[in-house]
Amino acid sequence: MISAILAILAIAALAAVMGSLLGYSAMRFRVEGDPITDQVDALLPQTQCAQCGYPGCRPYAEAVVKQDEALNKCVPGGEAVMLAMADLLGRDPGESGNSPDKPKCVAIIDDKECIGCTLCLQSCPVDAIMGAAKQLHAIIASECTGCELCLKPCPVECIHMTPIPTTVRTWKWPFPASQPAPGPAFEQAQAA
Repeated sequence: MISAILAILAIAALAAVMGSLLGYSAMRFRVEGDPITDQVDALLPQTQCAQCGYPGCRPYAEAVVKQDEALNKCVPGGEAVMLAMADLLGRDPGESGNSPDKPKCVAIIDDKECIGCTLCLQSCPVDAIMGAAKQLHAIIASECTGCELCLKPCPVECIHMTPIPTTVRTWKWPFPASQPAPGPAFEQAQAA
C-alpha cells in the first residue's frame, strides 16, 4: 500500500516538474506574431487554393501586410474580402482580382471519362468534389472556387474548367478604374 502511494506521489511530482518546465519554456521561447497579419489572415477564406500566387492564405496575408501586395488577388474571397482588407489596412482596394482575360470558372467532370481514382478528391482544398473510389465523381458547383488544383492530378484529364455564365445573380458593377478629376463646381463647393 505504501509503495502504491509513493508511486502516485512520484508520478504527481514528475508531472508537476514537467508541467512547470513546459510552462516556463512556453513563456521564454514565445514567438510573437503580427496582430495585423493575424487579422488579415482571419479575413481570408482559408481555402489554400494558391490562386493568388502564394502557397496559402497565411503567406498571402503576410505579403499584404509587409510587402504591400495587391489586395485583389484572393479570387475565392472576392470583392467582399478585398474591401474588408482595404478597410482594415486603410488602403485603396484597387480593382477586382478577376481579370477580363481569365473569367471565373468552375470545374466540370466528364462522366464518360472519369475512372474514380480519387486523386481529384485529395487535391481539392474546399472539398467541392464528391465521390468514392472506382465510382463517378461530381463537382459541387456552389463550392468550387475554380482554383484548377484538381486538373493536374487527374490521370485521364476528365476535368475541364468551364466559365461561369454571367446572370443577374453573378453580374457586378465594374469597379471604376480611376476617379475622374474634380471640376470647377467641386472646387467652388469645397471653398465655400
